Amino acid sequence: MSQTTLTAKEYKNYFEKAISYEDYLENFQEEIKMGDKSPFAQYLPQNWQRQSRLDRKLKLTDHLTNAIEKIQKPIKWLLITEHWCGDASQINPIINAVSKLSEGKIDLKLIYRDQNIPLIDAHLTDGKSRSIPILLQLDENHQLLSSYGPRPDEAQTLVKAILAEEKPYSIPLHTWYAKDKQQAIQYDLTKLISSIL
Repeated sequence: MSQTTLTAKEYKNYFEKAISYEDYLENFQEEIKMGDKSPFAQYLPQNWQRQSRLDRKLKLTDHLTNAIEKIQKPIKWLLITEHWCGDASQINPIINAVSKLSEGKIDLKLIYRDQNIPLIDAHLTDGKSRSIPILLQLDENHQLLSSYGPRPDEAQTLVKAILAEEKPYSIPLHTWYAKDKQQAIQYDLTKLISSIL
C-alpha cells in the first residue's frame, strides 16, 4: 500500500464535509440502536460506555491547559475515526475536551475512516496500516502542520509486541488505558499543540 499526499484544497474538502463531535455522538447512538444490523454491534456498547465515562469525568492536566491557553492563531483539527474503534473511545473525548477548552481557537471536526479511504491512505501507520484514530493538525488555510495517532507510543509498543505473538490485544490494551488514566494522550496532545506555538 503506497502512501499518498494530499493538497491543502483536498484537506479543506474533507474538513468541510466532516461533522461535529455532537453529531458524531448522535450517529454513534443511532448505530447502537441498529443492534445486530450493524456489522460492528459487538463493539459499540462498550465503546459508548468508555467514551461517555470520559466525556463526564475527564480532567485535563495543567500542562495541557497551559498549552491551550498559549494558542495564538486558530487551528483546525480533523479527527479520522469510527464508532467501532476501541482506541477512539479512549482518545476522542480528550481531543474534544481540548477543543472545548480552547474556546474556538481549535476547530474540531470528525470524519469517518471507512467512507474516506484516500484520506486515511495519506496517513498510514508505519506506511501500511489504516489504524485510527488519526488526528490531523491543520492551519487556517488547511495546510497540514502535523499528525498524531493512532495511540500513545507506550500503547503502540504494547500492541505491536502482542501482535508479534499473534495474540489478541484488546484486553491488555484497555487495561493499559485504565492504568494510564489518560495521562499519555494528554502529554502527547500538549506536545502537538506546543509544536505550533
